[in-house]
Amino acid sequence: MSRKHPVIAVTGSSGAGTTTVKRAFENIFRREQIEAAVVEGDSLHSLDRMAFRAASAEAAKNGNNSFSHFGPEANHFDKIEQTFKSYGESGKCDRRYYIHSDAEAKELNARFGTNLGPGQFTPWETVGEGSDILFYEGLHGLVKHGDIDASRYVDLGVGVVPIVNLEWIQKIARDKSERGYSAEATVDTILRRMPDYINHITPQFSRTRVNFQRVSTVDTSNPFIARDIPTPDESFVVVHFSDPKGIDFSYMLGMIHDSFMSRPNTLVVPGGKMNFALELVLGPIIHDLIESKKK
Repeated sequence: MSRKHPVIAVTGSSGAGTTTVKRAFENIFRREQIEAAVVEGDSLHSLDRMAFRAASAEAAKNGNNSFSHFGPEANHFDKIEQTFKSYGESGKCDRRYYIHSDAEAKELNARFGTNLGPGQFTPWETVGEGSDILFYEGLHGLVKHGDIDASRYVDLGVGVVPIVNLEWIQKIARDKSERGYSAEATVDTILRRMPDYINHITPQFSRTRVNFQRVSTVDTSNPFIARDIPTPDESFVVVHFSDPKGIDFSYMLGMIHDSFMSRPNTLVVPGGKMNFALELVLGPIIHDLIESKKK
């Protein structure tokens, strides 16, 4: 951890909703006039799209049907750790982008003078000079594996963790609407990822400072036949603090209508208030990080 160059990591599974939390951070950064160096988790995969498909097919041929983007074979866990360590020590780190779409390819090719397509990585660049904070959003922000422990260099870890059936409903819907995948193909991906999900994704949520878990109030018992994602008004958000010291729960309860405490370290808010709750909870924590940095 570094008081001078703080590192924030938002981590969650594919389809968990980390993008929503990222937008809340962006609002806080803009309001507090904080300059953030941003690192996307996808950029630290170890294989581009074509190489991953080839490696996955080879693994399946050898009897391994669990090769996935969640595991160490397809990621640079060491580079995640090094990125956080480097920024904490110097305020700078190396970064690249993973290109998701044709639109991103056009923008990034113009920037780097390359001719890359979706599924490829841009060249590395050094970033962070003059920034206030490092912000990571992706799958493995608090990952531990063997001697690697990225979490020890994180000043604020935030987990985004819908109950698993809701997470699957969101992923199936997103993959169909944004990527054109069939529900069957997405289910195959979920099954293939399950061992790595259990071993490398879930344990991170015991290392976070705050977890936001959305719980639906409608029947999601069979996520594979669900036609609609439960709306925010059909859910609650469970906000769990690993250490409630210094958290002004009375203020939050007064500010968020219909919220309540389920445990001494757990606040429950209506799903429709999630964005407001995110900024209300995270704003003071980020403010304290910046004040500590100034001192």
